[in-house]
Formats: sequence, C-alpha cells, structure tokens
Amino acid sequence: MELFVFVCASVMVLVGALGVIVRKHPVHAALSLVLTLFGIAVLFVAQSAEFLAAVQVIVYAGAIVILFLFVIMLLGVDKAENLQIEPLTGQRWIAGVVGLGMVGLLTTAVVSGSDVLRLRGLGIASSVAGENADANIQQLANSIFSDYVFAFEVTSVLLVVAVVGTVLLARRRTGKGIA
Repeated sequence: MELFVFVCASVMVLVGALGVIVRKHPVHAALSLVLTLFGIAVLFVAQSAEFLAAVQVIVYAGAIVILFLFVIMLLGVDKAENLQIEPLTGQRWIAGVVGLGMVGLLTTAVVSGSDVLRLRGLGIASSVAGENADANIQQLANSIFSDYVFAFEVTSVLLVVAVVGTVLLARRRTGKGIA
C-alpha cells in the first residue's frame, strides 16, 4: 500500500511539475503547481509528517498560489508580448549560465554530501515522538526560530517586496492611461 501511495503521489508531482513548464497559459501553469504541491503534501503524510502536509496545503497551495494567481490577473494575461524583443540584452545567456551553475551546485551537493544529507534526516524521527504527539512540531519550531530564523525572516521580506513591486508595476501601467 505504501508503494502505491508513493507512486501515485510521485506521478502527481511529476505531472504537475511538467504542467508548470509546458503550459502556455499562466493560470493553467499555476493550477499545475497546485497539483505538484498537493502531491508533495501526500508524500509528507506518507512519511508521518502531518504538520508539514497541512502547512504545505494551507501556506503553499493556498496562500502562495493564490498570490501568484492574483499577480497574474493583476498584470493581465490576455496581452500578447513579442518574444523577439529582449528588454535586457544578454539575459537569456546569463540565465543559461546561472541555470547550469545551479545544476552543478545541486549535483555537487548530492554527490559529495550524501552522508550529511542522510544524517540530517535522523534528527526529526527521534524517540521523543512516541512520548509526545507534538514532538515533531516542537522540533520544527525550534529549528525554524533558532537555527534558521534569519532565512525565515529574509524569505518573508522577499515575499512582501515581491508583492509590493508587482502592485507598483501594475499601477504604473494603468496609471499612464489615466494621467
């Protein structure tokens, strides 16, 4: 049964991820992202991480994807753009180099740090979980609010800046026609 759930959830994740890349309409791509995030939530439930599954659905599939859809609708998806005109010259070449660099970093991290990755996963499944039903949540909260508090706060600031920037860009575009 576990193998069946894993295969079904993995298929959901892969189909959703391919849908995000392949779909031309941004709203359909965002809905494919929801499928991917639900598949990841199912994988969390299969690993007995119910709290992370709930956070995955509520925060990511709920709030973040709705934010994406709001931004897509705010900017207008019905306008056709000329893809031959580059607003920043050389951006495609730079994006390719950055993408290859990220793939290289990920490959190096997985190959050279496989023992580290295996050992870090042992900390969550401890003997405390049997005594206290909320041990997983407490360990996660201690980790986020002590070891990773800076990254947590930077992520929240980046999300706020992205929303404010999107609203400002959309207001400038519509404001030109009014004034």
